[in-house]
This record gives sequence, structure tokens and C-alpha cells, in this order.
Amino acid sequence: MRLPGPDARTVAAVAATVAVALLVTLVLWRRQDLVGVVLALLCVLSATVAGVSVAAVRQRDDAEPDAATQAGQPVDGLSGIDADTLETLDNLDAVRAMRERHRGRFSDR
Repeated sequence: MRLPGPDARTVAAVAATVAVALLVTLVLWRRQDLVGVVLALLCVLSATVAGVSVAAVRQRDDAEPDAATQAGQPVDGLSGIDADTLETLDNLDAVRAMRERHRGRFSDR
């Protein structure tokens, strides 16, 4: 039997709490020796874990399809464009215009 790992939101909350606790400890103790350095490194590590966990949650939330894609729209919006066309488009406005043209095609169906 294998237990599932913690959710990314839980990891982010715990790591942020630990980072704040370590930061408060550093400020109150005012240690300038090896213990202070270790506490500072643990604080940075906890803040990094919290940031990565938050990014993982955001990425997972962005990957979920919205109501427009569930209604028959293509997931990526660029399904009719090949790689060569995308290579020639280096301007962001041109990419937006191409997306709008393809959205218009799919909404007519």
C-alpha cells in the first residue's frame, strides 16, 4: 500500500510558514555565527520550496480546460497551424492575429 504525496498547496503553505518562522527566529536571535548561517540557508530553502510549489499549483490550474474548450473548441487554439508557419511568425501581434483567424474558423462550424 502506497500513500499519496501531499498536495502542492499544502507543501507551499507549510514551506511558507517554516520560512516565516525561521526569518522571525533570525531577527529575534540576531545570531552571527554558524547557527545564524544555517538558519538563513534553511529560510532560503523553505522560501524556494514554497515558490516552486506555488508555481506548480498555477501550472496545474492553467492546464485544466475551461468552458470554451469543453464546448467543442480546440484545446490549444492553434491546431491548424504547422511548425513552419509558427517559425516564420516572430511578432506577437502576428501570432495573435493568426489565433483570431483560426478561432473564427472554428466558431463558424
